[in-house]
Amino acid sequence: MLVVETVAKIRRLHLAEGRSIKAICRELGLSRKVVRKVLRSGATEFRYERTRQPLPKLGAWQAELDRLLEENAARSTREKLTLIRLFEALRALGYEGGYDTVRRHARAWEKARASLSTAAFVPLSFAPGEAYQFDWSHEVVVMDGATVTVKVAHVRLCHSRMMFVRVYPRETQEMVFDAHDRAFAFFRGACTRGIYDNMKTAVDAIFVGKERAYNRRFLQMCSHYLVQPVACTPSSGWEKGQVENQVGLVRERFFAPRLRVRSYEELNAQLLDRCVVHARAHRHPEQRERTIWEVFEAERPSLVAYTGRFDGFHAVPAAVSKTCLVRFDNNRYSVAASAVGRPVEIRAYAERIEFRQDGRVVGEHRRCFGRDQTIYDPWHYVPVLARKPGALRNGAPFKDWLLPNALERIRRKLRSAEDGDRQMVDILTAVLSDGLTAVEAACAEALREGVHSADVVLNILARRRDPPVPAPILIPEALRLQHEPLADCSRYDSLRSNA
Repeated sequence: MLVVETVAKIRRLHLAEGRSIKAICRELGLSRKVVRKVLRSGATEFRYERTRQPLPKLGAWQAELDRLLEENAARSTREKLTLIRLFEALRALGYEGGYDTVRRHARAWEKARASLSTAAFVPLSFAPGEAYQFDWSHEVVVMDGATVTVKVAHVRLCHSRMMFVRVYPRETQEMVFDAHDRAFAFFRGACTRGIYDNMKTAVDAIFVGKERAYNRRFLQMCSHYLVQPVACTPSSGWEKGQVENQVGLVRERFFAPRLRVRSYEELNAQLLDRCVVHARAHRHPEQRERTIWEVFEAERPSLVAYTGRFDGFHAVPAAVSKTCLVRFDNNRYSVAASAVGRPVEIRAYAERIEFRQDGRVVGEHRRCFGRDQTIYDPWHYVPVLARKPGALRNGAPFKDWLLPNALERIRRKLRSAEDGDRQMVDILTAVLSDGLTAVEAACAEALREGVHSADVVLNILARRRDPPVPAPILIPEALRLQHEPLADCSRYDSLRSNA
């Protein structure tokens, strides 16, 4: 095959310098047939492409090799076989050719298959308030001095391209609910459709086409906000390409360089500010004369009105230990002592956790995302102290217990008394019936009188519980009688004598 340099030399020698074909052949060592071909065609480059590849050994086995390649392509990445394994499988069936022939055919097969499935897309257009897209990403930040991988919830309005970003410790269902509520509260409304991938917190089963079995609680959330959920085809991220692009944009602009924050609250406040700044500073990709924020402001009237917060919790049953503790998410939380012995329902929210038994709340705590932590509420154990007052001094729930000022002063004074623990328990028990405010006021009154015993505090509480003596009723002058009746029984005696 002639290289480009040789073709150029032939053309210059003949057309520019006027050399004869015979002289060119003698100088370049080429045949006359080759030189004539170059001059007559006028081409500056020649390529040789084989139109038919003879496969004497593989010909009879080509269909079987194609079948093995099809089966291998359908396997997951972890289970796919190498070409050597496919070659060995073909040899086991009786193929006598070499590996190189199989390798060339496999490369050609993959090239032809890729050309048939070349990704081509149709630009999408969304009406105002028509749809939003939701997705998760994982980012790395430095939080309170430690490197933490956080889960970032992304929501994007398809028409205006307005974004909302919020960070969570988990990707659990209650986090999905909280992200939607905060996004819709920020947008002041929701869209009629929500586009998702097939995340496990939303989709229980994938059927043919677009049919999905959605999670019951997820459907309740969509019904609350009047949203119709739409799930993408598996492994087809382009169906929600806007939020996929947002993930890369947020990673590049918001999380690089690595953020350093003290808490999730501080990080989320920064991200919300950056979303607004980005929307005000960048032009809309389709309406170049307006910013994203301006298009978003115009889209707001078309959104479905925000209907208030959805009660987005994830519920699971649990047992209560004899120490009034319930285990959830690798941590232990205290509940009221009255809940011991019967199961409770855990309602896990994004930032708090609630325990219910027979419809009433028996415990509520701020959610902890560490491991092997025990979170106490000392008031849950006060009924137990009535039977075991000695536990007040060394009980784990009561260590570092910060009581109101008046209660804490009486507690310190009672430590020196012989039955100080018992007296303090009596005062604390009164909180369950009279309330903390009333007991604190009674303690403050007792301290002002220079006493601190439980009997005095309980006496003050009892006096305050008794109803006050009603004030005498004052009769207006207009209602007073001019001649008040006299109580004289002798008049009855006169009636009897006349009879």
